[in-house]
Amino acid sequence: KNVFVAAIKEEYKQLKENYLNRKTDKEYISLAEARKNKFNIDDSYEPFIPKQLGVQKFTNYPLQEVVEYIDWTPFFQAWELQGKYPAILKDAKVGAEATSLYNDAQQLLVEIVKNDLFEARALIGLFTANSTEKDDIEVYDEKGNQTVTFHTLRQQNKKQLGLPNLSIADFILSKTANKKDYIGCFACSIFGAEELAKKYEQQQDDYKAIMVKALADRLAEALTELMHAKIRKDIWGYVSNEKLKNEELIAEKYQGIRPAPGYPACPDHLEKLTIWKLLDVEKNIGTKLTESMAMYPVSSVSGYYFAHPDSKYFGLGKITRDQIIDYAERKNVSTIEAEKWLRPNLGY
Repeated sequence: KNVFVAAIKEEYKQLKENYLNRKTDKEYISLAEARKNKFNIDDSYEPFIPKQLGVQKFTNYPLQEVVEYIDWTPFFQAWELQGKYPAILKDAKVGAEATSLYNDAQQLLVEIVKNDLFEARALIGLFTANSTEKDDIEVYDEKGNQTVTFHTLRQQNKKQLGLPNLSIADFILSKTANKKDYIGCFACSIFGAEELAKKYEQQQDDYKAIMVKALADRLAEALTELMHAKIRKDIWGYVSNEKLKNEELIAEKYQGIRPAPGYPACPDHLEKLTIWKLLDVEKNIGTKLTESMAMYPVSSVSGYYFAHPDSKYFGLGKITRDQIIDYAERKNVSTIEAEKWLRPNLGY
């Protein structure tokens, strides 16, 4: 026993030292320096004016149309089967099991769609906006009055020459450009899954109960993909001629991004509160936020729409205390509260 315990302690001592050594290799710059090294939108850029501004609500959205946008790969991952769809169905190791699972899912999905056992609801909105020097995004109403402010965070790791320290606010034109830019927000949910899963649980059919929840998650993501396509091609219309196949949509070959609070680029889940306020989500489609900022129903997705051609996903990484203090002041919360929500990103 003593030899075993000593070996474990030595192993973890070494792991700790290795981790600390890697951590010290990282170099960080001040928030002021990071802001000087931001991504700057070209002066010639002219934002595409949305065809329709404001909030739009979709309830009882046709499930059959949503099904066409399903990405099946995460469905298999939920069952701990690794591999990409459709190749996984012919995989030498898990192909038979994956095929059986897929067939069961298709059979249940047909029943769900045919009998309207789920309801798809979506809420989307497009608004005029500008970014500020402090990495905020101000959102305005049709009269030009500021309604809400999104607070964003900026990378602080030291970059190679020519690489910017990014913030998602960089993808919105600054107020100093004297041009109006635009931002979108959304919330998409699948209702009815909890009730259907509970029905199967009461029948002692745990397999179908789990299947119901997995399908609801896939449909929520599919509804989100569908709405983003409508935004790009019709409602905002900045790529009205886009013709992408489902696999190209899954690979994010389109222009623009739809990050969500909690994503690596914008890890603060508290920003969901601002989306809920701007869109009046709970009143319009019934989707709620819990105290921990989880969405209910569980099969829900929310986030932002950015249209700039250079907008992209990225990881914020670690940030230093000067940014936490600045961020807390901008959000009008204590540094302790800010640290609570951003703990994994603290570099001190």
